[in-house]
Amino acid sequence: MKIFRLTILSLLTGALMTACNMDLETELEYKSYEFSGIDEDAGNWKPILISSGSELAIDAPSGVASAEFLAEVEGVKSTIASMSGDQRKNVDHWTNNAVLRWNEVALGLIAKYNLIPGPNVDESYTLPNPANPAGPPVFPFSHPPYASRALAYLSVAQYDGMISAWHYKFQFKRPAPYQVDMDIPHAYVSNNLPSYPSEGAVLATVSRKILTAMFPLEADYLKELEEQHLESLILAGENVPSDLEAGKKIGEEIAGIALARAADDGMKYAQSPKAVSDSLRQAAFDRFGWQWENLESPVRPVGLTPLFGKVKMWNVQNVEDTRPPVPPAPGSEAFEKDIKILQDYADNVTHERRRIANFWQDGLGTYTPPGHWNDIAGEYILKYKLNSIRTARTFAYMNMAIMDGGISCWDAKYYYYYPRPIQMIKDFETIAGTPNFPSYTSGHSVFSAAAASVLTYIFPQEGEIFHEWAEEAAISRVYGGIHWTFDATVGTTQGRDVAQYTIDVAKSDGADD
Repeated sequence: MKIFRLTILSLLTGALMTACNMDLETELEYKSYEFSGIDEDAGNWKPILISSGSELAIDAPSGVASAEFLAEVEGVKSTIASMSGDQRKNVDHWTNNAVLRWNEVALGLIAKYNLIPGPNVDESYTLPNPANPAGPPVFPFSHPPYASRALAYLSVAQYDGMISAWHYKFQFKRPAPYQVDMDIPHAYVSNNLPSYPSEGAVLATVSRKILTAMFPLEADYLKELEEQHLESLILAGENVPSDLEAGKKIGEEIAGIALARAADDGMKYAQSPKAVSDSLRQAAFDRFGWQWENLESPVRPVGLTPLFGKVKMWNVQNVEDTRPPVPPAPGSEAFEKDIKILQDYADNVTHERRRIANFWQDGLGTYTPPGHWNDIAGEYILKYKLNSIRTARTFAYMNMAIMDGGISCWDAKYYYYYPRPIQMIKDFETIAGTPNFPSYTSGHSVFSAAAASVLTYIFPQEGEIFHEWAEEAAISRVYGGIHWTFDATVGTTQGRDVAQYTIDVAKSDGADD
């Protein structure tokens, strides 16, 4: 089986307290490439946050024969003529599909802030506070639910912004400066896209605004990236300044709409007070006669995001519609059978099982399971040479499904409050730590199955390998000793079922017509 390598090769957790700017080392290396198509009708696709591509209004551009436009073209020529070596590197870096680059930025920030807050001297805990992001502890703690949400808002806003950009591109059809003046060198492979408004400017602005809201301590770093990206569009011969201004306007507006939704989606209540967490514990015990116990030392008073299951979903109306069946009761035949399976795995830790457990671990200091699947998606986007709007669409639907899957999973976790193997099997040891939240169902399993399902819809010819990886990710948690086998198998079914809601929406957005 082919195995993907992690994109982020090294991100030391100690860097969290250092300067915000960081160099993200990746293996997703690519250059400007010819798209498999340009989707001239994509401006008519149905967006997610807005009603249509025309909802975000921009002014008509000046004509190519106008003095205003010709002056801009001359300015582009002059700017390119004085380009420095560092500027040339930036042009090469951003390429003609910068959706991938901004996704990499998001993964790097997730990994950088995926550091669990430690105890205070008196063994109490202080939660990260968005009102005081510098902390201590710093905000955010980008655990898997947080990562799934950040990636969903980023990619959805990018996608809607791109639909708006495509709508106006093919309404006005103003050519790029390199097409108007043959003396302007073009740094990228030509895909003959109209240049007004600049889709790159949409991406630069919307990505900077969404990621700044999610990672407020990185505001300066993200602003610098936005400026570098915008400058590269001029230096590449892709755009004139008025193209950028129109794209930035779309980016600002769609980011505002996305962040308004985020402000009211319930995430600010996800990390609930101890009294709320205790009430969920008691409710589960009253229903089922069991309860998960946190075995950390010192004990963290509240599990991870008990109310993430109440956060607003993207494509599911009622989270209870996706809640999985009751897990096996402790002491039941199915439960005792699972104990034997886990004990056998623990007693026979093969090299292959350990490799699988480690590969899909995606723990602290990494970009989490949602990020891992974004990395996988990027590889196939390049393989099939998707254009930037198809790239944004892929990430948007995949990340909505991942987030909805996570919400459904966390609903089940805190509804059933099911204990983990280490709590129920005497002298049991794990090789993958012990997460600070209940067992049923497995988050890795749900995230992975949801992602694999959407990627199979986008790339049906690759579906077999996507589903194999999702199942491997699920069993990895059993090999690691932190989940029951039914956590993984039921979680895989749950992820696929939840993803189908998103796939049904995708099938009706016009992109498949």
